[in-house]
Amino acid sequence: MVKKETSRVLDLNPPSLPKRHHIILKFLISFLLLGLAFRLFVSDSLSFFTSSVVEAPPPLVEETNVVIEPPLPATSAGDLLSVNESKSIPNEEISMSFNASNGECDLFVGDWVPDPSAPVYTNSSCRDIEAHQNCMMNGRPDSGYLYWRWNPRSCELPRFDPEKFLDLMKNKWWAFIGDSISRNHVQSFLCILSQVEQAVEVYHDEQYKSKRWHFPSHNFTLSVIWSPFLLKADIFEDINGVSSAETQLHLDKLDKTWTDQYENFDYAVIAGGKWFLKTAIYHENGTVTGCHSCLGKNLTEMSFEYAYRRALKSILDFMMGSGQKAFVFLRTTTPDHFENGEWFSGGTCNRTGPFKEGEVDMKDVDAEMRGIEMEEFEKASIVGAENGVTLKLLDTTRMSMLRPDGHPGPYRQFQPFAKDKNAKVQNDCLHWCLPGPIDSWNDILMEMVIRGAH
Repeated sequence: MVKKETSRVLDLNPPSLPKRHHIILKFLISFLLLGLAFRLFVSDSLSFFTSSVVEAPPPLVEETNVVIEPPLPATSAGDLLSVNESKSIPNEEISMSFNASNGECDLFVGDWVPDPSAPVYTNSSCRDIEAHQNCMMNGRPDSGYLYWRWNPRSCELPRFDPEKFLDLMKNKWWAFIGDSISRNHVQSFLCILSQVEQAVEVYHDEQYKSKRWHFPSHNFTLSVIWSPFLLKADIFEDINGVSSAETQLHLDKLDKTWTDQYENFDYAVIAGGKWFLKTAIYHENGTVTGCHSCLGKNLTEMSFEYAYRRALKSILDFMMGSGQKAFVFLRTTTPDHFENGEWFSGGTCNRTGPFKEGEVDMKDVDAEMRGIEMEEFEKASIVGAENGVTLKLLDTTRMSMLRPDGHPGPYRQFQPFAKDKNAKVQNDCLHWCLPGPIDSWNDILMEMVIRGAH
């Protein structure tokens, strides 16, 4: 091929050239053509190799439960409920960016990734775990749910540093205000802090639902205030969630249980929502205005959305305008994971690993509730900024939605299958085992405090 091309090019040379020059020229042209062919071949080869390296997808890494052998040595059912309807929520709508205007990453968009390190506390090292959340003590046989951590996609999330936190919070007062999920949350908080200093319980109400602790070495006070509606409410439920009468809910009056103490708080974490799905008679301006889910009553049926929005607006208006310049967190609604029924009809949660993105949809009721929280948060944060009050969104809904494996299930009770392995027991698929996924809420909480301090 090269010879043929070379002779064709040589035919273009004038015949008057001397024979020696003709031979030299023939050699030079042959050499140049061979060099050109080699360069083209190498260039094409490198181009193909480079493009294949750049475009090849990364190898898939299979995520599996990490179980360390041996495994580590529920709050009232009145809080348990579920609605089966669900809808898909686009990822960009699932979480609001935390301080996105400041270029900070969104702590709430991420994935649960395997973490072989042990939890920072155990049910043996922490004495503040209530029996219904003490899954290991109650006989839960698996421990893989303990070995995952929340990993934001665009930044690192450090573990909660209890020593650093207590040093920052000397002479401060924190309050968690809400229902039994808030009580669940504060137990995780206490267990992490107990690695540095054991809190002294200085108060509890008659039902042990509201408590207060003191950390003497740091003069740090921590409260949990049980106020499931955050409004004035007359509730007639027993520990199993059975009502002897409809709840009387005053939509225009806040619960004095927490408002009378509010001036003491430097930090407050508020949350609610689930109780608004229950049957209730609504009161406004001193009169009954309607009800929710009250069959057989000659009253106007009103939606839980109406009641929850009105309540949340009143709560945030009070906090933003009270004159107490607290650092306020609004925690978004917590999804449950009941399958094949509800808490009262045999629903279970037997999964042993997290969902991945796209494997589960947000239920309609959670989407509606969270939507209300987002809208009222946006409006209140503007007022708060004008009044010198810090309001942050603790948007734990999506990350919690991905953890069906972290609930007590049947192990809200001690050894539920000890006498009968096929026993019919009530499951808790709303609250969280301790230790468990809820500990990551506190990792985020501390990171938000650190960011907010700068």
